[in-house]
Amino acid sequence: MISERLQDVRQRIAEAAARSGRSENNIKLLAASKTVSVDRIRQAISSGQMLFGENYVQEARKKIESLGDLKAGTVWHFIGHLQRNKARTAIRLFDCIESLDSLRLAAAIDRHAQAAGKKMPVFVEVNVAEEASKSGIPPEQLRSFLQEVAALQAVEVCGLMTMPPWDSEPEASRPWFRILRQLKDEMNDIFSGQLRLEELSMGMSADFEIAIEEGATVVRIGTALFGNRPEKNLASSLS
Repeated sequence: MISERLQDVRQRIAEAAARSGRSENNIKLLAASKTVSVDRIRQAISSGQMLFGENYVQEARKKIESLGDLKAGTVWHFIGHLQRNKARTAIRLFDCIESLDSLRLAAAIDRHAQAAGKKMPVFVEVNVAEEASKSGIPPEQLRSFLQEVAALQAVEVCGLMTMPPWDSEPEASRPWFRILRQLKDEMNDIFSGQLRLEELSMGMSADFEIAIEEGATVVRIGTALFGNRPEKNLASSLS
């Protein structure tokens, strides 16, 4: 049952927070619902889960529209790689974009957010290990990137996000999470008064407890809540 899984994850979050001298109230549980059916999302909402993350704009649009009145009070983050031509729709659908990874995307978000009359919260995705297969800003370029983005009128940078290199051992993620926390602290010192990075989105089902111990404020949990993802498209379950 999703309610039982949710209770278990929340307990693990509380225990990890206690180990690191933090309050569980300062850690947001984001339900990563890529490929998860609308029915299972409804179950999660009924169990009290209100923050969700989606990787694909079109999939998210169908789900959010299918929820009807049940979507009231829910919060949606975009956590996948966002194409510039989907920025306008993403701004309409989502409350936050966690994967800002280029100046061109930042400019597109700024343009469409201004047209919509809103200021769009974003996290900057940092490629902490500088893996060629992943998107994100290299750590050494983060300062100059933030300087450019901070000048935009309708983009509000409120945090950093990362995905560390995959490893079967969760503890292997710790150094990468620590790097992101240190970058946040360093950037806040540099940009004091100009912007403030409050959020660290890091950690997934396999390593979120390590991420919390290293300062995560948002953990993106999919498998631990919803079980293993189906291999095939969920189009048939969107009704």
